[in-house]
Amino acid sequence: MEHTFDIIIPARYGSSRLPGKPLLKLGNKLLIQWVIEQAVQSRAEQVIVATDDERIAAASLHAGAEVAMTVLNHRCGTERLAEAAEQFGLDDGRVVVNLQGDEPLMPPALIDQVAELLFASPEAVISTACEPISSPEEFMDSNIVKVVVDQEGRALYFSRAPIPFERDRPQSEATGCHGKRHIGIYGYRVGYLKTFAARTPSELEQLEKLEQLRALDHGETIVVAKACERPGPGIDTPEDLERLNAALSG
Repeated sequence: MEHTFDIIIPARYGSSRLPGKPLLKLGNKLLIQWVIEQAVQSRAEQVIVATDDERIAAASLHAGAEVAMTVLNHRCGTERLAEAAEQFGLDDGRVVVNLQGDEPLMPPALIDQVAELLFASPEAVISTACEPISSPEEFMDSNIVKVVVDQEGRALYFSRAPIPFERDRPQSEATGCHGKRHIGIYGYRVGYLKTFAARTPSELEQLEKLEQLRALDHGETIVVAKACERPGPGIDTPEDLERLNAALSG
C-alpha cells in the first residue's frame, strides 16, 4: 500500500528581502502558482497553502490548492505549518511535507522522496535532502546552507559556514568537495510539528538563522538523503527572480 501524505506551503506576504514574494511574476505565472503546480504533480493527497494574506489565499485557491489563513506573527515557517495542520484537523501521525513558497522548480519526485524517507525512519522527527557542493564559491557562500551527516544519514549539524572544514588546507584553497548543500524541504509528522512550535527558539537556531537546529538542540534525529533530482533555483532576492526570469525567457 502506498503511503499517503500532505503538502503544506508556507507563503507569507512580508518577506524582508522580497516583500510580496508569492505574488511576483515568474514568466507568465505568479510564483505561488509555480510552487503549487509542482506540488500537485507529487503523490500528496492534498496541497495546502498556509498564508497570512488574502491576496495570496485567492491566488492559491485559483491555482488549485486548499488554504489555511494563519496569524501574522509566527517566528518561522514550521510554526505556520503547525497552525495549518491544526486547522485542517490532521492526525498526529500524519506526514506532511513543508514545501517552501519560493521553490518554483522543486521536482515532484524529490517531494515524494522526502515523505518516503520519513516513513522509512521511525526514529527521526524530520526528513530532508541534500546534494553535493559543486564549487568552492558555493562552499564559501553563507547564503547556502551546508549539512554534515553521519554514516547512517543522520544530520550532525547545519551551518552557513563552510563545513566540514579541511584543517590542513588554506581557506583560500578550499574546494568544497566534501561539502553537502542542504535543500530546504522537510518532512514532519503532525504531532512533532506541535511539539516544535511550542518550544522556544534555541540559541544555535537564532545564531545561524536555521530553524532545523531547534530539533538538533533537543537531541532529536533529522534524517537526510541525497536528492534523487536536483531542484532548480529558489527565489530569495530580486536578483534571483531576475536571473530565473531571464533563463525562462531565454
